[in-house]
Amino acid sequence: MDWCKDNPDIPFDSAPISNFRQFLETNLTGPYICSYYAAPHLRASKGCIINISSTRALQSEANNEGYSSSKAGLIGLTQAMAVSFAGSSVRVNAISPGWIDVRDMDTKQLIQHGKATSPPLLTDSDHSQHPAGRAGVPEDITKMVEFLVDDVNGFITGQNFVVDGGMTKKMIYNE
Repeated sequence: MDWCKDNPDIPFDSAPISNFRQFLETNLTGPYICSYYAAPHLRASKGCIINISSTRALQSEANNEGYSSSKAGLIGLTQAMAVSFAGSSVRVNAISPGWIDVRDMDTKQLIQHGKATSPPLLTDSDHSQHPAGRAGVPEDITKMVEFLVDDVNGFITGQNFVVDGGMTKKMIYNE
């Protein structure tokens, strides 16, 4: 089994603790270390840090503890670093994407590894469940990054921006 992923079919208390730690190392410790070493350069250039969290930090599914908690921790790290960088003109924000359709990117990676396959198309239901009427695309995230790094928006720091087509604002009930 690939323990580098949360598996909804395996109860969290049946997975090794190393699985949970791997999520923390990758999704929380990794951004911390990058920021730590970049801090002098960021201060000198009055740069920005944009952490990529997830809507899974705000809403979760069963047996998703490692990913969800690491992404929630990243939001906390974002807020703490924004305060720590106060007065240096370094801004720190996070983006929490929802459902972003990266199937084309996945297909390109599969082709590079000689495993060409066509991903299934998204259904009308996949799109219509989003209040925005569609699943997200990578450009939705890049537009938010471009907005946040623009010096015109220098008053924005310590924030988490949810880019999910409105899904976290929608109440979902089993029918």
